[in-house]
Amino acid sequence: MMQRRIWNRIREEFKLWFRAAPPGMLVLIAVMLMRMAGGMQSLEWMFLDTMLRLRPKEPVDERVVIVGIDAKDIEFVKQYPIPDGKIAELLTKLQTYKPRAIGLDLFKNVPVEPGSEQLAKLLRENTNIIGIEKILPPGEVPPHKSLSPQQVGFADLLNDEDSKNRRYLLYTPNPKNPQNPEEDKNSLALRLVAQYFSTEGTDLETGKNDLDALMIDSKELPRITTKNFGGYINVDDGGLSILMNFRNSYAPFRVVSLRDILNGKVNPEWLRSRIILVGNRNTSAGDIFYTPAVPTLKLKGQIYGVDYHAHAVSEILSYVINNRPMLNSWGDIGEYLWIVIWGFLPIALGRLTQSVWSNLFIVGIASICLFGYGYVMLWLWGTWIPIAPNLLILAVNGVGLSAFAFYQHDKFLKRQIEERQNTIQYTFDVIHNGPLQTLAYGLRHMRAKDIPYEQLIWQFEKLNQEIREISEFLKLEALGEKEVLRLGSGLILDLKRPLHDLLYEVYSSTLERNDFEYFETLKVKIRNFDPIDEKYLSRKQKRSICLFLEEALCNVGKHAQGVKRVQASGTYSASHYKLWVKDNGSGIKSNLENKGTKYSKLLAKQLGGDFRRESLSPRGTICELSWIPMKGF
Repeated sequence: MMQRRIWNRIREEFKLWFRAAPPGMLVLIAVMLMRMAGGMQSLEWMFLDTMLRLRPKEPVDERVVIVGIDAKDIEFVKQYPIPDGKIAELLTKLQTYKPRAIGLDLFKNVPVEPGSEQLAKLLRENTNIIGIEKILPPGEVPPHKSLSPQQVGFADLLNDEDSKNRRYLLYTPNPKNPQNPEEDKNSLALRLVAQYFSTEGTDLETGKNDLDALMIDSKELPRITTKNFGGYINVDDGGLSILMNFRNSYAPFRVVSLRDILNGKVNPEWLRSRIILVGNRNTSAGDIFYTPAVPTLKLKGQIYGVDYHAHAVSEILSYVINNRPMLNSWGDIGEYLWIVIWGFLPIALGRLTQSVWSNLFIVGIASICLFGYGYVMLWLWGTWIPIAPNLLILAVNGVGLSAFAFYQHDKFLKRQIEERQNTIQYTFDVIHNGPLQTLAYGLRHMRAKDIPYEQLIWQFEKLNQEIREISEFLKLEALGEKEVLRLGSGLILDLKRPLHDLLYEVYSSTLERNDFEYFETLKVKIRNFDPIDEKYLSRKQKRSICLFLEEALCNVGKHAQGVKRVQASGTYSASHYKLWVKDNGSGIKSNLENKGTKYSKLLAKQLGGDFRRESLSPRGTICELSWIPMKGF
């Protein structure tokens, strides 16, 4: 018995999930397809930049020094571009400090006199100086002609689709001869790193686990392994590239000026056995790249080209020497499995919490945990995991479903209030022209003492009977769809009948009542009700129109003293339907709005029409409701 109950419970749970899970699954599939199509790249890049920028500040990497040529250096030299003679003088001075490698991040394909021969001789004699070239279109630039191929590294930097820089190409086939591996091109950073480790007797090798990777001192450099890497979709760098793990600091490297070097104002220990990068650090040179992942004091979201190369050098050195992680990813299988897990989480949360506020709270906590886990993975292990698609799923399946629950809850409350109001109004409508009129008639004559006691008793017995009949009517009607109407006379009308037939019934039944004293003086009774197209009328509206006519006729019986003539008419002309009751009684004696008048105005508003009740000259009253049949619905 216990096992049967357990299995029944499990089957019920499966049925519930089968009904409730499809919308969440559709969201999960849609997000995964969006990511596969590249629609999530910008968001994933944004989260990567943010997490890199939020890491703890790192100390200066003293192995890399930048000689930045700034505006004051140009004023010092009094010539721009800096002449080859001054560059040669700078490099000669730097060599006295015995650096392991010098990277000259300046294009020197065109001589800048004076001093071009002096620079050419210096480059030929010092193999630890690495110059640059530009190999990728557009605007290829050759290296200085005095540099050997082993002294040249390309300076091309890769842009993402949002024009930001996050990758670094280490080597690539020669675009002019891609079929010859011996002519493969190495980047400036890779040349400098190779020169740095060669002084220790360590050479670059091919990876063991990944034959396409580079290995230094038994450590394989993590690379962008496939076209889909982390948040990248269909990325093809045409060679071996890495994802930049920028050093997180406002001053990640020592930066000295050209004039300080030439004037001997630099501590020699800063430069000894270091990698020195020489390049422009002035905005007029245009060597500026965009990367929001690096905190900067002067250039918000921007970085000098020479600094970018320094970050690439520092990333490789720190990985090999200090075990500082380089950035990697799980690969497609791991990433999409991770997304699927987070896709089911908000669905499960919605099932378990069964509370809008609890669901919102838990989704908020889950979002913080997701971002925190991604941050820790990136910071400690250098693993870039999907964050943006998971947060989107949480938002839609968690917050979105909660918002939908809010909407449904609010809609339910409004519907309950509306139903209660309709019930109250409907109950009032039912008793207003029946028991209340009987009660008013009895009280008026009881105060006036103008009818026998037995007749008063009969009136109150009639009231008791009417109330009981209405009670039974409301109970029965509550079980149905409220497609009938009970008049004050006790007559029950089928609202499925045409409106003009119902109006005839209301008119006849109301005027036959004997509890309205002024009906007794009537001599002339006129009625005419034109048919109307009812496709724009609901049962509720037909009921309201019938009650309006009954109320208007009852008012004649209650207030039209001396009335001899009453006319009720429903006419359709000029796209308007006018329903009115006119009498020749004493007219309106009070300007106060009673319940019936307020109800008639509300009905006119619902129909998109007008209501008027006014005295006529020389005597009488008109009560009129008009509307355009198709306007109010």
